[in-house]
Amino acid sequence: MLLVQPQLWRRLFAEYLGSLLLAAIVIGSGIAAQSLSPHAVGLELFENAAATGVGLYVIIVTFGAVSGAHFNPIISFVDAMFGGISWSDAWCYLAAQAVGCSSGAILANVMFSRPAIALSTDHRATLAHGVSEIVATAGLVLVIFALAKTGRSSLAPAAVGAYIACAYFFTSSTSFANPAIVVGRMFTNTFAGIAPASAPLFVAAEVIGGLLGYLLVRALYVDITSRDAGNVTVAHGAVERREA
Repeated sequence: MLLVQPQLWRRLFAEYLGSLLLAAIVIGSGIAAQSLSPHAVGLELFENAAATGVGLYVIIVTFGAVSGAHFNPIISFVDAMFGGISWSDAWCYLAAQAVGCSSGAILANVMFSRPAIALSTDHRATLAHGVSEIVATAGLVLVIFALAKTGRSSLAPAAVGAYIACAYFFTSSTSFANPAIVVGRMFTNTFAGIAPASAPLFVAAEVIGGLLGYLLVRALYVDITSRDAGNVTVAHGAVERREA
């Protein structure tokens, strides 16, 4: 039996569209929360987290069969480290994800009659935020690849959505856990934005978190193989072809 992935351009288009929708969901729901629940920060965060968690489930289910629904350079590069995808594909995924999240931020701004591009002034670069991003990203990697290793990737859409929604509250950074979404959120001066000056700390913390997550998976599942890691990409619906 061979697992046949869609052509690279189709996978990149899926990563672009999924990343666009992810950013639109995160930023759009943040703007809506501010409008619907002004000055109630806790309620605004809850509304933003709930929309993001449910939205993640939907877009992972929608695009998982095509690209694996990474929408996150950390997941793509950890997958490459395990041998699930090639390094060249991971770099291509990164480009599609970053452009997609930036496009989604612009779309969200336009949908709520905001300037299409407005750099955020929300400074978040603190030690607490950095530690939070390390924890959030390491946990995300662990969830995804533990499910892949144990043959339960079908649970990933719900598990990832639930984890991120939960991490909105147990981390002080509200769990970006994704360098591509950091880039996108720089372009909106709203509840969900991040000032460009704060972005390098978040990206660096996420890279560290990704490496930590990789080491945790290796420690817990010493026999993880490239085929196991490949399930992150193909298990949600890649075409199966039986040889005669």
